[in-house]
Amino acid sequence: MQNKLNDLYEENIKTHIYSKSLLSAQIIDATQHLIACLLRGNKVIVCGDGRSYINAQCLVANLLNRYELKRPSFPSVLLSLDSAVGSTFVSDNTPEKLYQHQFNAIARSGDILVAFAPLGNENNVLNTVTHAVNKEINVIVLTGNSNDHIQGILTDKDLQIAVPSSKESRILENHLFIINSMCELIDFQLFSHS
Repeated sequence: MQNKLNDLYEENIKTHIYSKSLLSAQIIDATQHLIACLLRGNKVIVCGDGRSYINAQCLVANLLNRYELKRPSFPSVLLSLDSAVGSTFVSDNTPEKLYQHQFNAIARSGDILVAFAPLGNENNVLNTVTHAVNKEINVIVLTGNSNDHIQGILTDKDLQIAVPSSKESRILENHLFIINSMCELIDFQLFSHS
């Protein structure tokens, strides 16, 4: 068991080290997009399915409440898998449009959609990304290295942060690190003088 645990640590650390060299510029770019959105008075809309929904919740919690620094709340919205709302879409046989309908109701020009799509089988998320691009809402999408599902959807204004792993657990761990890094960078950039 100790050997397995050592392997897990090593795999995690290697993925983080490789991500540092590949993704640092993209993370900074994404953070700058988020800061510009917030300074314009727009909101960050976030979605994810399955275990990525937890990372989506974490990002919204960090923006709405705080990361480490006590500061004003930033406008952010989690597209919800709420059982009452979700069940109406399931009963209408359109669960893949659950986020898209919520997005339509709240998205405005200047907002940003942050989407988590690590594996490519997140139809609900991918439909919303496509819809956001069609509405000319900027998108930041976090994926894994098996990211063919997002190719051809994004425009030059959109950003993809692709963690260099195809193993879901390593991707999710890195997505959480990216979320926390972006939130800390936002706080640093906007409030480091305080």
